[in-house]
Amino acid sequence: MAYLLQQLANAVPVAALYAALAFGYAIAFGVTKRADITYGAIFAFSGQILLLFTDLGYNRLWLILPAALAMGTLFSLIYSMLAAAWIGRSIMLPLVRQSSNTVIVAALGITIVLMETARLASDTKSLWLSPFLNSVVVFWSDGAFKVALTEIQLINTGLMCAMIALGVIIMRGTSWGRLWRAVTDDPLAAELCGTSADRVFLVAYAAAGLITTACGILATFYYGTMDFGAGLMFGLKVLMVAAVGGYSDPFKSAAGAAGLGVAETMWSAYGPYLWRDLVVFSLLVLLLVLSRRERAIP
Repeated sequence: MAYLLQQLANAVPVAALYAALAFGYAIAFGVTKRADITYGAIFAFSGQILLLFTDLGYNRLWLILPAALAMGTLFSLIYSMLAAAWIGRSIMLPLVRQSSNTVIVAALGITIVLMETARLASDTKSLWLSPFLNSVVVFWSDGAFKVALTEIQLINTGLMCAMIALGVIIMRGTSWGRLWRAVTDDPLAAELCGTSADRVFLVAYAAAGLITTACGILATFYYGTMDFGAGLMFGLKVLMVAAVGGYSDPFKSAAGAAGLGVAETMWSAYGPYLWRDLVVFSLLVLLLVLSRRERAIP
């Protein structure tokens, strides 16, 4: 029983990360309507920039760790948001207008560019953060076995849940949320009603970029590093994870992704770890096939 409770506790931070990523991806997908692995690439890119500038501040500028982390976080936000804004304005928006199917190909190219940029900037070195906020918070104890999480896990989970809650409030309770829904339903009709579909597209893409950047920073804080190949892997995983709850509602997408995070953790605890990704991706493909809807072309 204690082991099960610990695994459920371990699933909470993973579920929060998947939910936040899926929430942001659904916002971007609503305006692009195409699979976009660039989202995962920005997630990895933000973590790699964080590591690069934290290492610069800590080892070369001799800053204390909190100051170095603050410096890394600031530059990660700046670089990642500039990249997201440039990708949305100069690549995705023109492609969606002209030939939306090329979004998939362009996303792969952008992912490679971001991965290689981070790798070359780091001189192909895997950088690691010094551990911090790793004190254990015990929730339940059964003799020698304790059900616990670290402080950084709890903080990350709280911040990611707060991002989702704030996003839901904005999407459901503000005029911008209504404009987003109008553009996702029919951009031309929204334009005829006086809404700038292009502006909504850019704001939605920037908002998605901000969410994935924040998730990349928080994930790097916890894991201590970010692999150079994580962009492609997370791009594919987020693309399929977000599909569990559907792309029409960011909150439903987040809820489905959270459920998948719990399932993935349970498989890691009770099933063969080497088969985890195969089982998860197979389940996602099955869900995509079963939930696929045909649309009649008038």
